[in-house]
Amino acid sequence: MLHTRATPAQRRRALRERLATGRLLTMPGALNPLSARLIQDAGFEAAYLSGAVLAADLGLPDIGLTTATEVAARAQQTTRVTDLPVLVDADTGFGEPLNAARTVQLMEDVGLAGLHLEDQVNPKRCGHLDGKTVVAREEMCRRVRAAADARRDPDFLLMARTDARAAEGLAAAVDRAKAYVDAGADAVFPEALAGEAEFEAFRAAVDVPLLANMTEFGKSPLLDARTLQDLGYDIALYPVTLLRLAMGAVEDGLRTLAADGTQQALLPRMQTRSRLYELLGYEDYAAFDTAVFDFTLPPNT
Repeated sequence: MLHTRATPAQRRRALRERLATGRLLTMPGALNPLSARLIQDAGFEAAYLSGAVLAADLGLPDIGLTTATEVAARAQQTTRVTDLPVLVDADTGFGEPLNAARTVQLMEDVGLAGLHLEDQVNPKRCGHLDGKTVVAREEMCRRVRAAADARRDPDFLLMARTDARAAEGLAAAVDRAKAYVDAGADAVFPEALAGEAEFEAFRAAVDVPLLANMTEFGKSPLLDARTLQDLGYDIALYPVTLLRLAMGAVEDGLRTLAADGTQQALLPRMQTRSRLYELLGYEDYAAFDTAVFDFTLPPNT
């Protein structure tokens, strides 16, 4: 009730221990705090906060317009309501290496289990758009070293994302990943790999936990969990899936409402009031104040 029961330290340790099992961790992206609670309720073991989702939620394109404080605020709202470890997209660290260092401490303070930093130039763009530009390898290594040095909790996961596959080729992306690990990264996120063979080659070359980004309508194939497990990947990420599902349903609902003049036909597709109240834990609050939950809902509403 009100707050998660798990401490940040417990969630960071849980993520580390889960990654050490060798079993694929499927990680949906939350579109808001309530959906993070639903991710937990559905039995998933971790959740993700996508920079693209936050930007879209603010009505902005994913081109580096959101700020560190906006991301941290959404992260704090999310970690408050779920016991799951949450990984966040920290873009390029929001500036120079010193900004990346501050970003790490800011994200530690809001209860996250880890973050990833990428090697695009600042301002960045969505990882599955054309025309991306990456910084020099040594510049990204400075970002990673600054972040690693600023980290206070050694269990806070520091992941490096490389967008070099599109800009410089697979071999360069692998070389960069190795350099980022040497600079202090605990895990690597190779963005926009072009096919299963590239996922396999990356796994063979890089000996730290790897994340596979299974975003829809992008440059990478949508590999299923069994395939990713067999390839040796540690995290399967679904960063924008829930946003796309929700926005598709909203668009369909608006068309129906405009055409019919009533939402009656939409009722079977809606989450019921009872389910929402169950998810929010209304009855738990009644333990503190009976006036909060002093009503009875009809069945199936």
